[in-house]
Amino acid sequence: MLHQPLSLRSGVVLPNRIALAPMTNLQSHADGLLGDDELAFLARRSDGGFGLVETCAAYVALDGKGWPGELGVDRDECVPGLTRLAARLHEGGAACMVQLFHGGVRADRELTGEQPWSASTWTEDSPTFVAPRPATLDDIRRVIGQFADAAARTEAAGFDGVELHGAHGYLLSQFLSRTMNPRTDGWGGDLPGRARLVREVLRACRARCSPRFSIGVRLSLEDFGNARGMDLDDNLQVARWLADDGADFIHASLWDVSRNSAKYPDRHPVTLLREALPRDVAVIACGKIWTPTEAQAVLEKGADAIALGRAAICNPDWPHATDSDIKRLPVTMAELHERAVSPTFAGYLQRWKGFVAD
Repeated sequence: MLHQPLSLRSGVVLPNRIALAPMTNLQSHADGLLGDDELAFLARRSDGGFGLVETCAAYVALDGKGWPGELGVDRDECVPGLTRLAARLHEGGAACMVQLFHGGVRADRELTGEQPWSASTWTEDSPTFVAPRPATLDDIRRVIGQFADAAARTEAAGFDGVELHGAHGYLLSQFLSRTMNPRTDGWGGDLPGRARLVREVLRACRARCSPRFSIGVRLSLEDFGNARGMDLDDNLQVARWLADDGADFIHASLWDVSRNSAKYPDRHPVTLLREALPRDVAVIACGKIWTPTEAQAVLEKGADAIALGRAAICNPDWPHATDSDIKRLPVTMAELHERAVSPTFAGYLQRWKGFVAD
C-alpha cells in the first residue's frame, strides 16, 4: 500500500504514500530567498522516490520569521526561486508543497526587529523568552491576507499545494490553544473562537487558489513540547471543520506513532482522526517512523500516507529501501554530506542528542 498512488480531493495525485516531512534546515538565504543547499536537500529526496516533498516551514510575513536561513514566501521577489524549486522537485518525480508558517510568539525578535505577537500575552520562565503582545484585529486581518497571498505565490510558482502549519505551538496553534487563547472577542475562548483563525486562513487561501491546488493543515492533536493547551476532542472537531472548509488533508504531527492517545489510552490518534473525517480527506501521520514495516502499521491504523523526518535525512532513498537497508542514528558528518545535507544543516543537527556521531 505504501507504493500505491494517492489522489487528493483537489485532483493532485501523489505517486506513492511516502512524504518528506517539513523540517527546519536553515539552508536558504538571510533574506528568505531560496538557497542552493535547500534546493539540493529537497531535490535529493524527490530523486530518491518520495511521493510528496514538503519544504521547511516558510514564513508568510517578516514579523513571523522564526530562524535564520528560513525560506520566505512573503513577497513576490521569492517567486523565481520557488519556481525553480517546484520545477526541480517535479523533475525528480514528486508532488511538492510549501508549508506556510507564522511563528507568533516564537518569531525571532532579532530577525524581525519587532515584539512578537500572539493570541494573548503571557510569560515563561526562560531567559530568552520575549512576552508577546496580544493581537489586534488589524494583526489578525493582515495575517489572514498574508497566508492567502503566500498560497497564491506558491501556486504561481508551480507547486501542487500548501500545508498550513497549525502545529508545534506556532501562531495558528497558539490561537487553537486552551491555555494561550482566552480572548473574548470572537477570536478565542471557546472552541469555535479558538479555531476561527486557522479556519479563516484556510478559507482565504482556498478563495485565492484554483480548485486543483491542494491545501492541508498540520495539527498537534495533543500536548507535546511547545504545543500546549491541545485537547484531542477539540482538535478532532477542528479537523472536521477544516474538512468542511475545503481541506484536502490533515497532517497529524504525533512525535511518536507507536503511542496511543494520552486522553484515550486504548485508542490510537490516527484511527480517531480517520473516523472523524470524510473519506475523501486524506490523513497523513508522522512521528518516529523508521522502517517500511513501521510505516505500513500506521497505514493500517487509518493513515492514507506517512511523513518522514529524521529517517528521511538519513535515508534519502527510503522509498526504495527494505527494513534491513535503513540507516539509523548516529550518522557522521561525512554521511550527511553524502546525503545532500549542507554544513549549516549538519551543524543544526548536532543540537539533536545522538543524531550526529562525535
